[in-house]
Amino acid sequence: MATTIEGEERVLATAQHIVKSLRTSKDVTDDMLSILSSFDNRLSNITDLINNTSSSGNKVDMSDELSHEVSRFESAERLILRRDSASNHFWEDYPDDSCEYLASIDEILRLMEDLEFKGNAEIMDRAECAVQMAMSKLEDEFRYILLRNTVPLDAEQLYCSIRRVSLSFVANEGDIIEDFENFGEHDGESGSKHCYHERGGSLGGDIRVDLINHAVIADLREIAERMIRAGYEKECCQVYSSVRRDILDECLAILGVEKLSIEEVQRIEWTAFDEKMKKWVQAVKIVVKVLLIGEKRLCEQIFDGSESIKEVCFTETAKACVMQLLNFGEAVSIGKRSSEKLFRILDMYHALADALPELHALFSDESRERVCSEVKGVLDGLREAAKGTFKEFEKAVKGESSSKPLHGGGIHPLARYVMNYVKLIVDYGETLNSILASDAEEEDHPQGDVGDARMEMSPIGRRLMLLMNSLESNLDEKAKLYDDIALQHVFLMNNKLYIVQKVKDSELGKLLGDEWVKRRRGLVRKNETNYLRASWSKVLACLKDEGIGGSSGNAPKMALKERFKNFNVCFEEIYRIQTAWNVPDPQLRAELKISISEKLIPAYRLFLGRFANQLESVRHAGKYIKYTEEDLECYLADLFEGTPVLHPMRRKNP
Repeated sequence: MATTIEGEERVLATAQHIVKSLRTSKDVTDDMLSILSSFDNRLSNITDLINNTSSSGNKVDMSDELSHEVSRFESAERLILRRDSASNHFWEDYPDDSCEYLASIDEILRLMEDLEFKGNAEIMDRAECAVQMAMSKLEDEFRYILLRNTVPLDAEQLYCSIRRVSLSFVANEGDIIEDFENFGEHDGESGSKHCYHERGGSLGGDIRVDLINHAVIADLREIAERMIRAGYEKECCQVYSSVRRDILDECLAILGVEKLSIEEVQRIEWTAFDEKMKKWVQAVKIVVKVLLIGEKRLCEQIFDGSESIKEVCFTETAKACVMQLLNFGEAVSIGKRSSEKLFRILDMYHALADALPELHALFSDESRERVCSEVKGVLDGLREAAKGTFKEFEKAVKGESSSKPLHGGGIHPLARYVMNYVKLIVDYGETLNSILASDAEEEDHPQGDVGDARMEMSPIGRRLMLLMNSLESNLDEKAKLYDDIALQHVFLMNNKLYIVQKVKDSELGKLLGDEWVKRRRGLVRKNETNYLRASWSKVLACLKDEGIGGSSGNAPKMALKERFKNFNVCFEEIYRIQTAWNVPDPQLRAELKISISEKLIPAYRLFLGRFANQLESVRHAGKYIKYTEEDLECYLADLFEGTPVLHPMRRKNP
């Protein structure tokens, strides 16, 4: 027994000497410990000696179980220290190393939770230091993986996914939206530049866009789990949010949404501003319905184990992007109001209102209240901007006072502009109804035939009826700019028929009703009758018997000469003037010619039949009886073509 004890003491003394000599190389010490321990279980207490020699030099009592835990700790610590000294990123290139690294972290975190292990302050300090180094390394790897595996946004693909909801083209013209003050500047000129507006589209179908390589999500989740378990969730959230926030900023830039102050937005000239508003509408749809949903899904995948951290990371990532969009919306809402902005403002309002439920679902708790409150504030501003812009347009139509009559009595640019504008307004009927509903009691009451129908109409229907009344009143005033009464009626015929056709061929007809259309058609007929009376009464008076005297067989030749001469002069004057008049609608133009022919030709035929033979013997009879019935028919065909005749009239059928 004594010999055995002496042998153990000699072995322990030898081990002590080995450890002392190897203090400068802890790795070799640990390896030697492993070798010696494998020879004889009687050396199990050597761990106490190792700890005693490597720290304070005092012997520490440890159980076999604790000794084993310390050994595992130091092995894990060693791996973490080795990786901490390496500068390269290893996660994706050396997957086995990353698994071993995570296992080491798990081991230390597990040991730190052990009550007996916690009792050793010196070991706990080393463990905390190792965890701190490991978390710093994980933070770097987390950031590196997020950045390296970002997938660029394919904006073109997303734009192609936005299907057109409405492309409302005015027949052969397009929907002309330009500055109201310059609405007639280029009318009729070739190459004039107009802005054609198209309704904002919506995303077709479910679109999923992953802005990160899906293969690395599992790695990111593994890292996040360790950081959260170690109490480094704040650092993990900060890294994640800062990287993903920058990526969303880049996405906004790709989508054409810049970081601009309110002052910068309001200084942008109209063409560029219109394009920015259009891109903003598309960006709202893409950001909310595609990108943020993708970000929410990514947060759920990476931070699956913690609801609170998941929400914090998403909120911190997304809110800056949302606020940048809202800042532009606010700048638009408080900007200068002009008619051409209305439809873009309505597009913006509709897109943002449509996105609100999605935003409400994406965010939670306080962040939801804050974001939704900001969105509602911008919506209120856009609503007021739309209402104010619409009212300004109504005032502009009512007060437009151009004093130069339109050549030829054709369709006035004001009528074209307003009707094109109104057709687009109808496309936004649902949105405008919600915007204008609160103003229903404040509207002016329409006068005349629309008053009774007003109560049965929607808010937008009532406002459009008022607008149409203002347009018609303005056109009535513009008709008075013509000195020729007949041309006044041609002008009114052209413009009222144009209005009726635009109403009838669009949803506007449903809003204003059949009775409104019927009344306007009646006004067109009335103007046609007034035109015939004002223009052709004098000509037809030349073909009456009154004032000639005698019977058809012996009427005074001088009176007949004068009557034929007067007829020729009146007809030629009308022909010279009215060939330059313009009736654009082919059906109305044909109807006018038929109406004139039905009145003129029979009267001329009868007059010619009764009195022409009495002038056959008169010298130069052709000076008086210049035209046949067929000649008159041919000349009538030239009327209202907008092409003045420069050559003298002569018989077309010699």
